[in-house]
This record gives sequence, structure tokens and C-alpha cells, in this order.
Amino acid sequence: MKIAYYPGCSLQSMAKEYDMSARVVSEFLGVELVEIPDWNCCGSSAAHASSEYLPVALCARNLHLVEEMGLDVTSPCAACYQALSYANWKLTGDADLLDKINEATGQPYQGNVQIKSFIQVFSSLSAEKISSQVVQPLTGLKVAVYYGCLLVRPANVVDIDDPEDPQVLDNLMKAVGADTVDWTHKVECCGGSLSVTNEEISLKLVQDILTSAAEAGAHCIINACPQCHFNLDVKQDKVNKVYKNDKKIPILYFTQLLGLSLGIEPKCLGIDLDIAQSILTKIR
Repeated sequence: MKIAYYPGCSLQSMAKEYDMSARVVSEFLGVELVEIPDWNCCGSSAAHASSEYLPVALCARNLHLVEEMGLDVTSPCAACYQALSYANWKLTGDADLLDKINEATGQPYQGNVQIKSFIQVFSSLSAEKISSQVVQPLTGLKVAVYYGCLLVRPANVVDIDDPEDPQVLDNLMKAVGADTVDWTHKVECCGGSLSVTNEEISLKLVQDILTSAAEAGAHCIINACPQCHFNLDVKQDKVNKVYKNDKKIPILYFTQLLGLSLGIEPKCLGIDLDIAQSILTKIR
């Protein structure tokens, strides 16, 4: 499989480990990622707050570059994936807007690109293909699969799975031997950028997610979003202090856990050795 790769800004900074694991696992499984030349920021949430057209225009330029490559495109970041999908949905459904944006960017997009989430890329591989390359089955590991609010919503823009009870990433984890837990917060919001503008609300949302995962017996939480990862991981110590929790749950990108099952060295996946060991000791 060959597909254009849009890493987005976060994977070049605070989520470098996601980029590392995404690239190495893709190569291992025979997925060729071709990074978009001269890609630009998708605008994320900041652009939406300042302009109706700016985020669409930013994504339109990226989609034009992908179109010139003659490929479809994937992005590991849930926010980038949703931004690209939303822009494509707007542009292909409104000819006047498409003309306006194309005139503004000077790089005409024709609407011939399909946007796939990184989860879709791996789920398109057969479970047998993935299972056949597992050298460290995750048997006995109880995983809380956290989709968050952007990856599967809105359903008319992104089309991955059931927006209320998605299973696509659960199935991928089951293919490598993990047990995915039933829990109440798999698609609940973590607070996103509220961690900066209204931390109190964000901490409460994170507390609810962590509590739900713990009550379900999860040994770890996996996700596919740098912002969610930041809130659940980096903010976890502060949440535990505020809410007087006494348990810390490891937070990993799904590509990191997938990579461990394939026998890839933790350092190549951007996983701290202590976290990797805490996961591997749960496996029978």
C-alpha cells in the first residue's frame, strides 16, 4: 500500500513519538508513507476560531499537493484527519466555495482525494496479515481504546465507524491478542484546548475518562490524537493530585502498542523503557 502522509504540526513537536511509531510500524507492515512535500498546518482549532474560510483554505492547499501526487492521504492525528475531511467535504459539496478557495490559494484543487484516518490504513490490512507478524502477543493485556470526540464525528464528514460505539481500533488490538474493555468514555471529549483556556473543566473531563478506564480494569489507554494524549498523559499527575487518585494509567499511541506486539524495540517506538516494561509484564 502506498499513501500520502500528512504528519501535521504536532507530530513534529510534542508528539514526535507518534510520528516515530507511525513510520516504523507502517514500514514493518508494508505500508509506504510518502510525506507531502511542503505541507502546511491544517489550522486545527485555532483557525476555526478566527475565520470560516482560513481552515478550509489551509487544507485545500494540502489536498492540492496530494492530488498532484496522484495518491490518497492519511494523517495519524485525529484533529488533522478531521480538518482535512471537513475541508474536503465542504469543497466537494459547494462549487462556489471551491472556486473561491482555489482562487485564493492559486493552487486549484479538483476534489479527487480520499482522506483516510491512520486507523483505517491499518484496518484495511487483513487481520491475518497483522496477526501472522505478531511475535509478542498482547494476551492478558486489558486495553481501554480511547477514540475521543474528533476521530469518529461528525458522521456526515468522517466515515470510520459507529460514532457512539466504534470498534475498528478495538478489532485491531484484538488481532494482536489484547483484550479491549467495555467502558463508558471511549468517545467522550477530554477537554482539548481547554487545558490552556479553562483547565478546571479539562481536568474534570480527564478525571472522568481515567476513572472509567480504571473501573473497567484497563491496564492502559491507547489513543490516536496528540491533544488527547497530552491531556491524558501529561496532565495525569495534576489530575491525580487534584482528585486524590492513587493510580497512574499508562497512555500510549495505538501505533506504539501495535509496534510492541510486532517485536519492535521500544526506543524505536518512542516508548520509555519503564512504560514498556509495565505493559509487557501484564502479558501472559
